[in-house]
Amino acid sequence: MQVACRPWPAVTVAYHRAMALPDPRHLFRALRHRNFRRLFAGQSVSMVGTWLQQVAMGWLVYRLTGSAFLLGVIAFCANVGILLFGTFAGVVADRVNRKRGLFVTQGLLALQAVTLAVLAGTGTIEPWHLVALALWQGIANAFDIPLRQSLFVHMVDDRADLPNAIALNSFAVNGARVAGPALAGLLIAATSEAVCFAINAISFVAVFVSFATITFPRERERAVGDGFAKSWMEGFRYVTGFAPARALMGMVAILAWTIIPYVSLMPVYAKDIYGGGPGTLGLLLSTAGAGALVATLYLASRRTVVGLGDVIVGAAVVSGLALAGFAYLTWLPAALPMAFLFGGGVILAAASSNTILQTIVDDRLRGRVAGFYMLAFLGTAPLGNLAAGAIAARIGVPATFLLNGLVAAAAALVFMRKLPSLRKAMRPVYEKLGLLPATVE
Repeated sequence: MQVACRPWPAVTVAYHRAMALPDPRHLFRALRHRNFRRLFAGQSVSMVGTWLQQVAMGWLVYRLTGSAFLLGVIAFCANVGILLFGTFAGVVADRVNRKRGLFVTQGLLALQAVTLAVLAGTGTIEPWHLVALALWQGIANAFDIPLRQSLFVHMVDDRADLPNAIALNSFAVNGARVAGPALAGLLIAATSEAVCFAINAISFVAVFVSFATITFPRERERAVGDGFAKSWMEGFRYVTGFAPARALMGMVAILAWTIIPYVSLMPVYAKDIYGGGPGTLGLLLSTAGAGALVATLYLASRRTVVGLGDVIVGAAVVSGLALAGFAYLTWLPAALPMAFLFGGGVILAAASSNTILQTIVDDRLRGRVAGFYMLAFLGTAPLGNLAAGAIAARIGVPATFLLNGLVAAAAALVFMRKLPSLRKAMRPVYEKLGLLPATVE
C-alpha cells in the first residue's frame, strides 16, 4: 500500500471537518491526570498575580511620568530577556533537572515581586527601578517558560490529551487576563500599586506547593552528550528547515510585533481618550482577556490539531482588523467589542500555533522548540512594544494601532496562501501520530 501523494484528499477533508468540530465533553479532559491537575491549579493562581503586577507596573510608570514611550520601554525590558536568552534557555531546558530549574526561576520571580512591593509600599520607587525590575523579570521568564512548556508532555499519562493540556494552560493564562486586570483596577483605585505587587509575591506560594507535590519525570532524553552550540543548531535547523514550523513561527512573530503592544499602550486610551482611571484600564484589558479566554475554551474543546491552520488565518485576520477598528473609537462601549476580538484573535492564533508545534515535535527537541516559539512570540513582543512606543510618540497611539492592525491582517492573508503546501508537508507527520487516516491508491 502506498500513501497518496495528494496533499488534502477528500477522505482527509471529511475527517478533518468532523474532528475539528468543538465538543464540550473534551474541554477539561487533561485535568483527569493528577500531575497536570496540580500544575494547572498552581499556575492559575500565580497567573492572576502576574497580571495584577503587569497592570500595576503600567499604571505606575504612566502615573509617574505620563510618557507613552516609557510604557513601551518597560514592556520592552519585561521581555527583552526572552529575546536575548530565549533560544539559549531552550537548550538549557533540554539539559537540566526540570524540578530544580523551575524552583530557581520561580524563586527569582517571587523575589522580584517582593522587591517591587517593598519599594512601592515605602514610596521610594522611581522609574529606573521599574526598568531594572522589568529586566529582572524578563531574564527569569526566559528560562522559566521553556522549562514549563517542556514539562506538559510528562504531566499527562495519555499523549492524546497533550493538545488539551496545552490549551488548558492557555485557558489559565487568559482566565488570569480577565480576573487580573479587573482586580488590579479595583485595588489600585482603592489602595495602591504596592498591594498588587504584594499579592503577586504571595501567589508564588501556590506554585511552590504544586511543584512540591508533582511527580516529575525521573528519566528523559537529554542533549548532554553534545555541546550547547550543536544542541542549539539542532533546534534551529528544525524550526527553520521544516516549512510548517517556519511559517508558524513567522506568523506568531508578526502578531507579537503588531497586536501585543496594545497591552503596554492601553493606559493612554484609558486615561487620555476615555478620560478614565485604573478601573477603565482594567476594564479594557479584562475585555481583551475575556476574548482570549473564549478563544482558548474553543481550542480546548477541539478533538484534534488537524485544521488549526484555518483557525490561525481567521483569528489573525479578525485580530488585525479589530485592532484597526479600535484605533479611532472614542466611545468606550463601542471600543470594548473590538478589544474582545483583537484580544481573542491574537491568542487563538498564537495558542493554535503552539499546540501544533508541541504536538508534533520529538520530546528530545521540546525545550529547544519551546525556546524558539518563545522567541517568536514573547521575544518579538518587546521589539514591537519599543517600536510602537516610538511610533506613537510621533504619529499618535491611534494611528499606530491602525497601522499595526492592517499589517497583521495582511500577513494572515499571506499565510493563507501558503496553507496548501504546509498541509502537504504536515500530512506524513499527522499520519505517523495517528491524527489522520492513511489513504491509499
